[in-house]
Amino acid sequence: MPSPAADTEMPLTGIRVVEMSHMVMGPSCGMILALMGAEVIKVEPPAGDKTRALGGMGVSFFPLFNRGKRSVTLDLKTGAGQEALHRLLASADVFLENFRDESLARQGLAPDQLRARHPHLITAGHKGFLTGPYAHRPALDEVVQMLGGLAYMTGPTGRPLRVGSSANDIMGGMFGVIGILAALMQRRNTGRGQEIRVGLFENCLLLVAQHMVQFELSGQSAPPMPERIHAWPVYDIFETADGENMFIGVVTQGHWDAFCETFELTDFVGHPELQDATQRIEARNWTIPIIARRMGQETMAALRDKLEKLNIPFAPINRPEDLFDDPHVLRPGGLTESRNVDGKTFRAPVLPMEVNGRPVDRQTDVPVLGADTDDILAELGLETEQIALAKGN
Repeated sequence: MPSPAADTEMPLTGIRVVEMSHMVMGPSCGMILALMGAEVIKVEPPAGDKTRALGGMGVSFFPLFNRGKRSVTLDLKTGAGQEALHRLLASADVFLENFRDESLARQGLAPDQLRARHPHLITAGHKGFLTGPYAHRPALDEVVQMLGGLAYMTGPTGRPLRVGSSANDIMGGMFGVIGILAALMQRRNTGRGQEIRVGLFENCLLLVAQHMVQFELSGQSAPPMPERIHAWPVYDIFETADGENMFIGVVTQGHWDAFCETFELTDFVGHPELQDATQRIEARNWTIPIIARRMGQETMAALRDKLEKLNIPFAPINRPEDLFDDPHVLRPGGLTESRNVDGKTFRAPVLPMEVNGRPVDRQTDVPVLGADTDDILAELGLETEQIALAKGN
């Protein structure tokens, strides 16, 4: 855990968050709060969050999204466990969860129940759907991507594809943070907490809102991204002489002039059908094959250097693991190192923002199951026997 001196420089120092969540959306919210300096206490059942045991593509979920938190194990099926939780909530600013409303109500943890007992507490529920006809449905990132049109927009016609990350879950966690920060500011004036709810499906709606509004304004359906009508003369992936792939975007008049001059596309300069962006877009059926052949004469390194000098947008087609060799990712403060519960370390990106020119970063390790239970409950005034009962021992 970070030193007290380091914590005093973090934006959310002094904020205590009690988190009861699993998988990605709720934990990602807690992770962001922790990385910004909040004390995030993850409450787990005696057997631990089931996400700890995931393999395959889920092997990174627990360590990545639970860095920097403290772990408390409570048996909430017992009165002692329930009472310990409420003592913890009485000391907290925020209660973060992603369970079904019915399950929370059975445990006395629904927002209205908590407001009656802890009026200062901000509750932040991360749900599949917000209030409405679908509120009772379970949801996953893949479910809402299919239902919300994102999968349709990502794959070609007839082949819907989910995007290659838990985009809605992570972005939903971000909206949880936004709501929590707003509620913390409001509490300064009212002294009372607020109920924040974030919907995974509604998050996906925001991601496709540009296409919804496009239809609303034009009456025309947006085609899937692989079949979209291009808005730029060059906005494509090209193969280089050494078999690599490079995305290039030539989007302004200055870009076009410099691109044609540098790569000796002399037939394009002054061509009557290529005098403005609209003409160049309409001519893509014959200009892009010529450009592709020219790009195929350049090695990846040579092409990168020329495009860099021209200040033209470009990107190699990286795999996620390639980013550990990217010079910008490896800049000072670009990655942070954490220790997993097995003692192994791993690197992960810092939060994508800077404050006063510095990355928002702190040393964050993954909590061992229940490692902080005794200390935290003792701080709340529980005796050794009471702590044992609360843990289910």
